[in-house]
Amino acid sequence: MGSIRQKSRARRRKKQVQQHRRSMLGISAVILLLAVMVTVSSVELRAKNNAYIEQEQELEADIQAEKERAEEISDLEEYVGTDEYVEQQAKDRLGLVHENEIIFKAK
Repeated sequence: MGSIRQKSRARRRKKQVQQHRRSMLGISAVILLLAVMVTVSSVELRAKNNAYIEQEQELEADIQAEKERAEEISDLEEYVGTDEYVEQQAKDRLGLVHENEIIFKAK
């Protein structure tokens, strides 16, 4: 009878070991799946981050270009208010000249 009990215990122990191995395999598979998901998410986030960095650089370049344009407009605004600009426009658009100036026209 003792040998039957030992065989029974051995079978139960063998089943427990097999169940333990299956459990460990299942847990390992879940951990591996989570690791893969984290890696994929990390790669996607890095790609998005690089795209955002490029977009930020483009926007900074646009901002710099607009600042330069605003500066040019400001300079032009100052120039438009001067007498020199008024004289130049009178000469170019209306053909006016000072009293002592002589105009030479090409044929």
